[in-house]
Amino acid sequence: MKKIPFILSIFGIIGFIVLQAGNKTTVADADHEIKTLASVLQDENILITGWSIYARETLEEENVEGLVKELKVQLPDWTWNHQNGELTAVSNSSEIQEKIKIVSTDTNGPIHTYVMYEVRSQYWNKNTETFLNKKLPGRIFDIFRGNATTFSCIEGEINDKIKSALPVYKAKLLKAFQAEEVEGLEEASFISTSAVSPLFDNSLSNDHEMNMQLGLRKTDRLGAKTTLVVGTPIITIEY
Repeated sequence: MKKIPFILSIFGIIGFIVLQAGNKTTVADADHEIKTLASVLQDENILITGWSIYARETLEEENVEGLVKELKVQLPDWTWNHQNGELTAVSNSSEIQEKIKIVSTDTNGPIHTYVMYEVRSQYWNKNTETFLNKKLPGRIFDIFRGNATTFSCIEGEINDKIKSALPVYKAKLLKAFQAEEVEGLEEASFISTSAVSPLFDNSLSNDHEMNMQLGLRKTDRLGAKTTLVVGTPIITIEY
């Protein structure tokens, strides 16, 4: 397995997703996926230091103008910016950051327009649960017109008092997710693995039988710690 998919930024990986993600997931599943990831990590006494949900849908060109008008009415307090053919809207919340991006590409053929939504936070608390239960469903309904491809990720830190090796942590976490490893990469201070877990429904695509990825990194500098990122069906954040 190449290391590249684990270190690309969220928008840099769009091309890969567009080409590879054959299965669609309903965005209604997004809150279930992120809650499942969080629940497993909390059961393992892992400190959650960040989380994100990313969703993408292809948009018919004739629907773009109408969608933008609707969103500007529904989200008047957001910061809107249109530059170089890309429209972005960013929420002004400091604890839970939301971003909408509408972009058109004409790579190798006709123009394709994508609407993308990202929500992220460094906290997992009561405000997170309130957002996922009450605000996220309405936000998804407002932005997307059909089925969208969704990706959920959580970052965390492992209590390193025992100083276990990375393969030990990997095995323990795969067991916690009831997951079977498909392929992986191991280095001295970094491990990544792709796996299949019955806790998540959708595989990356028909050609990639996997529905979760896990990355572990150990630092030996002052304040040494072990960090992790886990995502379904793939990791879409840089780390």
